[in-house]
This record gives sequence, C-alpha cells and structure tokens, in this order.
Amino acid sequence: MVQLKVTEEQGIMEKLGILTDAAKYDVACTSSGVDRKGDGTGMGNTLAAGICHSFGTDGRCISLLKILFTNECIYDCKYCINRKSNDVPRASFTPDEVCTLTMEFYKRNYIEGLFLSSGILYHPDFTMELIYQTVYKLRQECRFQGYIHVKAIPGADSALIQKTGFLADRMSVNLELPTAEGLCRLAPNKHRKNILAPMRQIQNGIHANKNELTLYRSAPRFVAAGQSTQMIVGATPENDFQIMSVAESLYRKFELKRVFYSAFVKVNEDKDLPVLAGGPPLLREHRLYQADWLLRFYGFTADELLSEKRPNFNIMLDPKADWALRHLELFPVEVNRADYQMLLRIPGIGVKSAQRIVRARKNGALRFEDLKKIGVVLKRALYFITCGGRMMYNTKVEEDYITRNLLNVKEKLPFDKDGVTYKQLSLFDDMGITVAPRQEDLPKTVLGQM
Repeated sequence: MVQLKVTEEQGIMEKLGILTDAAKYDVACTSSGVDRKGDGTGMGNTLAAGICHSFGTDGRCISLLKILFTNECIYDCKYCINRKSNDVPRASFTPDEVCTLTMEFYKRNYIEGLFLSSGILYHPDFTMELIYQTVYKLRQECRFQGYIHVKAIPGADSALIQKTGFLADRMSVNLELPTAEGLCRLAPNKHRKNILAPMRQIQNGIHANKNELTLYRSAPRFVAAGQSTQMIVGATPENDFQIMSVAESLYRKFELKRVFYSAFVKVNEDKDLPVLAGGPPLLREHRLYQADWLLRFYGFTADELLSEKRPNFNIMLDPKADWALRHLELFPVEVNRADYQMLLRIPGIGVKSAQRIVRARKNGALRFEDLKKIGVVLKRALYFITCGGRMMYNTKVEEDYITRNLLNVKEKLPFDKDGVTYKQLSLFDDMGITVAPRQEDLPKTVLGQM
C-alpha cells in the first residue's frame, strides 16, 4: 500500500482551504445520473439526478465536496495555478482525512457526495493509488454509499483505474485543450494518447460490465454513471466549430455523458497565454453549453450549427435561434402536423414541450393558448410556427425583423448583476447560513464536536 509522506504539519482545515480553492477551476462535476439505493448497512444512497444542486453565478456546481487530493504537481502546464513552477501554498490530504471530511459534511447535510480530483504527486501511478485507497476506505470502511466522482489519472496503471471504477459512480479524464497542437503548446508534459487511453478503457469497462450484469445481477457495477471530460475554452486559438467537432467526436467515439467547457481564466503570466481584455469568455462558454445541449438532445450536428466559413457562434443569439434564422425556408412550421424532430428545432420549444405537443394533438388540434399551457415559450416560437395554418400575429418571416424582436427578449446569461465572479462558494454559503462559524469553531464543525 502506498504511504503518503507528510512533509510539514498542516491542520485539516488549512488543507481544506487550500485544496477546495485549488479545485475551483475544475468544472466537470455534475449530478449522479445513476440509481442506486442504500442497502441499509451503510450511509447515503445515489438516486438518478438525486444530488441537490447549488450553482455559483458562473455556473459552477458547488453541491459536492469538491476538492483536490493534492495541489502538488510534477507537470508545468502554463494555464494551471497548480503548476510546479508556481509559488503557491501546497497541501496534500491523506485518504483518512478525505474520508473524515466527506463523512462529517455528509452527516450535516452540507453535501450529497464527493468530487475528488488531484494534481500529480510524484508519479501518475502513485497518485492513482492514493485516490483508489481513499475511495476504497469510503466504501468499505466508512460504508459510504453516496455519490462519488473521481478523476482517472492519464498515464496511470490500467489496473488501478479498473479497481477504482468499481468503487466510483462516475469517472472523468480531462481532455484539457481541444486539440493536440494546443496541448503540445501549453501542456508539453501531457500527451493526447495518454489522455484518450483511460477514456477508452472506461468505455470498454462499462460495456463489459453491462454484459456481466445481464448474466449476474449481483455483479459490482463499473462507473455506473458514465464518464465525462473537460476542455478549456479560450486559452488556445481553436474556433467554436473545432471545439464542437471535437465534442461531437467524443460523444460518438467514447460515449461520454458530458463534455464540460471551462472559460479560460488567466491565473499565470506567460507569453504563450492570451491576453483577454474582456476577461474570461463566459458568454462564449455559455453558447458552447447551449450548442452541446443541441447535440445531445435535439438531434443537431456540429456542421449544421457551424462551418469552416462560419466557424463561431453568434454571441447575440442562442445557437438554436441562430440556426432557425439561417433556415427560414423551413418556417413557419405547422405544430399540428410537424414530426417530433422538426418540433425540436423550433426556437421556444424544448424536449418536454415537444413531447407534450405530440401527445396532446392526438386529442384534437392545438391552439396558441394550448401551447402556452404546454410550456412553449411563445415570445420566441411565434415567429416560426402556425396553428391551424395561422400565425399568432401578423408577423413578417424575415431575418432582420425576427432578429430585432428576438434581441428584445432578455436572455438569462451567466453573469450576476455586479459582473462575473470566480469566488467559489463555501459549503456554509450553500446551506443559507448567514453567519459564518468563527475560526476556532471550524475544526469542531468538521470533526463533529458542535
């Protein structure tokens, strides 16, 4: 068993402060997506979409205990705050400390699960072994049956990744940057092949496990909630079309559950990093997430949304409305006759409302007031649909006219009223507690003495 050497005395709360702050730029955490009830012998369970979400104003999920095992790292990625050449406070947990934090926070209903990532300490195998030890202790010794998401470390022994996969609900491998060229430029110690190898291993393991479960229902489950990845957006010059093409390829070839997009935040001074006069490209990140949703649930492809001639999204309009405006020859659509796939392409109609339309029109022709009750956003859809052959108003089906009117409809963007914030909320903020515990009370809070 790997033993972690502690080089200096640090309290668990000091480590927690360092390693939660170090984890805030990793956005690839999400809800469980898996159904697994507790068996009565341990603590917690994992229900589909069962994690109680809370989001910061920049869209980052804060519902899990989200920490790095260590912010020590042997790599010198130019965009990373934890790169080895940076003079920042360093800390490393032990497996027992992570278990203590997880169990004590869970008992107080601060969290529903654990998101555990890590810098690379000494060697990928050494780091992956520590992560495995931590998850093993949580499952077997602490009897924790809640949600656990861990990072698979590129370059680590495949046997370690395999063992960890039978204990975790979700695993992820960060792609880091959209292209191999960008990775070579900003993260010269990392290689695309080493990143894709554990992705393929996890994919194959999930398939093999499904086959095993058909024969033996009691077989342990392998990464039951699937795998995800993360790309940094804006650190390298790839356009939106390249990024969405990479995401589409990952969904198709590796069957990922999610691709996360992280707007580049310049935390280091380096000649190879871009100067972002307007700050991190959060609106661009927002458009990429909207387009990603269209790929996964609405039947769009990357080359429908963008092309080499038109490689970037319209910042002023969401990708679905922008696509519709470029294909006005398909509109207006009669909602009482259009098939399900066409309904999904109408701005203002989502997956649930399209399903409701298909069901409701079996009982008779739908009117605009019916669509409103169903959940259609008529202030967006009215330019693209008819009911009984008539539009809602006397509307011109012209690109400029519709664009002007859509721009008057305020869209919820990932900014707060005072601007952008990157401060990660604390676990106490998530609970709605208005008065933070005193410094001397924090260890008691974590260790169960309050």
